[in-house]
Amino acid sequence: MKLFDGGRAPNPRRVRIFLAEKGLSVPLEPVDMGAMGHRSDTVTARNPLQRLPVLELDDGTVLTETIAICRYFEELHPEPVLFGTGALGRATVEMWQRRMEFNLFTPVAQAFRHIHPAMKEWEVPQVPEWGEANKPKAVEFLRLLDKELAGREFIAGDSYSVADITGLVAVDFMKPARVQMPEDCMHVQRWHKAVSGRPSASA
Repeated sequence: MKLFDGGRAPNPRRVRIFLAEKGLSVPLEPVDMGAMGHRSDTVTARNPLQRLPVLELDDGTVLTETIAICRYFEELHPEPVLFGTGALGRATVEMWQRRMEFNLFTPVAQAFRHIHPAMKEWEVPQVPEWGEANKPKAVEFLRLLDKELAGREFIAGDSYSVADITGLVAVDFMKPARVQMPEDCMHVQRWHKAVSGRPSASA
């Protein structure tokens, strides 16, 4: 088994944090995304979409997509639970995971991909207006999230979950995307400080 890893890129980082929370060690195959390594024949043969991370199992089976890879490891190693417990718990984590991905992670990524000069070869065509249009979308969702976090410790309830991992990586990615954290989102800032302090955050 090996994990084709993209270093500081957000999606590979989500999987590494997930594995760290599980206490799992998976051999990493570093891919230099800055040198377009994700478009190499090696990666393309495993994922025609040319995206990372990519998990290759011992028998050659390939899994792509961040959450699919995380779910695979959750099934193999249920503890600690990161996708929720029981029907309602799992549905709640799924709900918030999707909300974080669609309403924060994706707008931040679009802002970065369509505005940052380093992404010109990646995002063709690069549409700066679309990048700018996504910034207020992210900020608007942060204000909604702030109200939610006023009443609980973590995004999907009282326990740390994959939704917190997506949120942490999205908020950290706001800096290179030049999306400003609203000063009045005190509950989001409290949550972010807490999850950033977990050992897994440095994975």
